[in-house]
Amino acid sequence: MADKDNLELSDLESEDGQALGQRAEDFDGEQEVDRPPTNAKELEAVYDIPVQVSAVLGKANMQVSQLLKLGRGAVVELDRKVGEAIDIYVNNRLVARGEVVVVEDRLGVTMTEIIKMDRS
Repeated sequence: MADKDNLELSDLESEDGQALGQRAEDFDGEQEVDRPPTNAKELEAVYDIPVQVSAVLGKANMQVSQLLKLGRGAVVELDRKVGEAIDIYVNNRLVARGEVVVVEDRLGVTMTEIIKMDRS
C-alpha cells in the first residue's frame, strides 16, 4: 500500500474489499481501462474533502484610483442584469448556474443548471 499521506484511488478499498480504482474486466477476463466508482459506498473516501464553493453575482473592472474612491453606500455596477443567472464555482471551476434565494434570514443559491465540461 502507498504512503499514508500519498494514497492513490487504487489503494482504497470499499466495504466488500474490492479496490476502488481496480480495472474492469471484459468477458475474456482481460483487463481493460480503470473503471470509475459506481456507487456511493465507493465514494465514501472523498466525502470529507473540503471544497470552496463561490457564487458570483457579477464582475466589474476598475482602476485602483476608482477603487480607492469608493466609500460606504457606493454602488459598483456589475456585468449582469437583474434576474440573470449567477455563476457557481467549486474550487474555481464553473460547475453550475443558479438564482439567489432567501432562506430564513440568510442568502442562498439554488442551482438551476449544471455545467458539463469536457474532460480533455
